[in-house]
Amino acid sequence: MRTCVVIASTNRAATLHRTLSELANQTREPIGVIVSCVKDADVAAAALPFPITIIRGQPGLTQQRNAALDVLPPDTDIVAFLDDDFIAHATWIDEVERCFEKNPDVVAITGNVVADGIKGPGLSVTEAIEILRAADPRRSAWIQKPYSPYGCNMAFRLAAVGNARFDERLPLYGWQEDRDFGAQMAQRGDLVKLGSALGVHLGVKGGRVSGRRLGYSQVANPAYLYRKGTMTLDAAFTHVSKNLAANFARALWPEPDIDRAGRLRGNLEAIWDGINGRDDPERVKSL
Repeated sequence: MRTCVVIASTNRAATLHRTLSELANQTREPIGVIVSCVKDADVAAAALPFPITIIRGQPGLTQQRNAALDVLPPDTDIVAFLDDDFIAHATWIDEVERCFEKNPDVVAITGNVVADGIKGPGLSVTEAIEILRAADPRRSAWIQKPYSPYGCNMAFRLAAVGNARFDERLPLYGWQEDRDFGAQMAQRGDLVKLGSALGVHLGVKGGRVSGRRLGYSQVANPAYLYRKGTMTLDAAFTHVSKNLAANFARALWPEPDIDRAGRLRGNLEAIWDGINGRDDPERVKSL
């Protein structure tokens, strides 16, 4: 099978360069890499063993991913979406391709994130490489299903994707765009998590949206997806309540790299808009 990798990136040229450099170590080369960005990105394409296509368009994770879907190489079988701060184990593509080959009913695969810097101050590339060197894909030969895709590293069978696209009404950071897209794919086959597709999410803080905007999306996006029918009421309530509780509890004593007060403000604004019947995921762009 033939895999094309898509990476959406904004304002993180140095991080993107390191991620691409590590991607060059894959035991199974992708047929191409599409970098979807907003402005000129610092990509040393000549130093990599696979072709890179750089496309530029409107800012926003969903918009950037959709733009890449429209220009995939014609011989693509699998499209893999990786964050610009995701370091994949050298066998990630190989493991994903073999899983798709052996399981024709599988339409979406999420890899096994063995360390996620998004939950703390973040991880360096050096730390990620050390973690992956100590990891053995052969010890994680398991498949969990059903499993909703996790946006930092997910792959889809292109034949199942068809005309499906990420919802561009989920702007900027996206927030739950992976779950929404996964709900579309669940109508077409199995969604799984693949234990042997190892990787580390660095959780780089630079280039992310403001705390207030993210906080608004933490409430408005699940509410919108519930109305749309791609998230259950229970899941939407759980997402909103957990984030609201965490932001409220840490607002006065926040972590060094997390704007808890801004997130809480955004949460409350979205709740107020919801009470008044005017909550809209796209309103975050005007905050």
